[in-house]
Amino acid sequence: MSTKIFTYLSLIFVLGLVSCLPKQNPENKDHLVLIETSEGFIKIKLFQETPQHRDNFIKLVNASYYNGTLFHRVMHEFMIQGGDPDSKFAKAGETLGNGGPGYTIPAEFQAHLFHKKGALAAARERDKVNPERRSSGSQFYLVQGKKFSDEELDRVELRINDMLKQAAFFRFIEEEKAAAINNGEDVDMSKIQEIASLRAEEEFINMQAYKIPVEQREVYKTLGGTPHLDQNYTVFGELVEGLDVLDKIAAVDTDDKNRPLKDVRIISIEIVKN
Repeated sequence: MSTKIFTYLSLIFVLGLVSCLPKQNPENKDHLVLIETSEGFIKIKLFQETPQHRDNFIKLVNASYYNGTLFHRVMHEFMIQGGDPDSKFAKAGETLGNGGPGYTIPAEFQAHLFHKKGALAAARERDKVNPERRSSGSQFYLVQGKKFSDEELDRVELRINDMLKQAAFFRFIEEEKAAAINNGEDVDMSKIQEIASLRAEEEFINMQAYKIPVEQREVYKTLGGTPHLDQNYTVFGELVEGLDVLDKIAAVDTDDKNRPLKDVRIISIEIVKN
């Protein structure tokens, strides 16, 4: 066989192999965002497993929505919260935390995405007015938290299960109210609450009680976090650089509403390449 024919056949073979390789989907690439704050830089990776939160955050970042906003709620050994557009020009001492783009996002809970230190999660309204636990359209928080012992984590498990039962109770209230209205019946709240309570108890009995996975327990004992928020608030990213800046912001002095006495501002957020 001539060298020319051999080379030609080899090229066909190589091209055939390349065509069989899995194609790269741009949607599977990690999205990194760089947050420049008045206290330093923070870099965050957005999770692919929470696409609605990821895409919404990217949309707002590209629209410069967060530029100039404040970390308006800061709690040491808990979290730092931002994303309220009303904070851009807020006066000192003004109450913040009610602003947003006018929509919410469906919850995207994932068992393996949890509230370890550095986790990025979406803020939301309470279960009583938000039984589906939908996320704020723009407000988010970064977890600082603290380290936990096994005994403390056991108590957290009880607390989480109580919150899950309470969330079911409020969800069933809304369902029973809707059913009564659809059937043309009077909305008897005492009766509805009684039925909702029974349904929540029955659901809780039939479901397996929530347990913190062993590997997550180890993270909470060594790195720290806020485990009582797991499966209640959507985690959609994690900090990959800037833990020192997170700790610095979490340590600032605040007023009785947890707003920093000296503004901690988000100067800009931008999407960065891997």
